[in-house]
Amino acid sequence: MRRAIGPLAAAVCLALVAGHSGAAGASPLGTWLTDGGKSHVKIEPCGDKLCGAIVWLQEPNNKDGSAKLDVNNGDESLRSRPILGLALLTDFAAKSASKWEGGRIYNPEDGKTYRSKLELVDTDTLKVSGCFLFFCKDQTWTRVQ
Repeated sequence: MRRAIGPLAAAVCLALVAGHSGAAGASPLGTWLTDGGKSHVKIEPCGDKLCGAIVWLQEPNNKDGSAKLDVNNGDESLRSRPILGLALLTDFAAKSASKWEGGRIYNPEDGKTYRSKLELVDTDTLKVSGCFLFFCKDQTWTRVQ
């Protein structure tokens, strides 16, 4: 014989579900405005991991009208590639429902790649950390789509 849950139990369950904030069930997939508002990064699945590329730039062109290029890259052969469309995030593996680790973030401003992790704070806020040795810098990205 099945028992129906009583109204009090149902109310308690509903309050617990409604009162739970955070990123449970949310996803980092989508487009994010980076800290400082200079670019949008679209995060997508890449196999069983996550990756992301620059899909919008506040200033996509140089003063002469030419597209901004990856001029700071340590690899000279990559300095002629455009910043727009550039792969920024690679190899992020799920650590939990709201955290991804083991990835790398490329910074076109200094041409370097850093160890990185992502944490979905809530459905519209992503904490992005880039680390060199023991030093990490965090940014807060805001969901665009």
